[in-house]
Amino acid sequence: MFRKKKLRKQYDQKFIELMEATRNDWLELSRMEKLSYEQNAELSTLTKLAKAKYFFLFPEAKNRNIIIKR
Repeated sequence: MFRKKKLRKQYDQKFIELMEATRNDWLELSRMEKLSYEQNAELSTLTKLAKAKYFFLFPEAKNRNIIIKR
């Protein structure tokens, strides 16, 4: 029983780190897109993909009852 909780905390922490990394990637690409002078289709696509990856993780976070405090 204690091992299960320890593993859950360990993997929840990894999941939180994954969410933070994915969010940072999305925000960085979004900033680059806003700072660029010309419309870049590839950068726009990468930004949308990063956003989709970030929001894809939310149902799993809700399922695991993970709360990230900032």
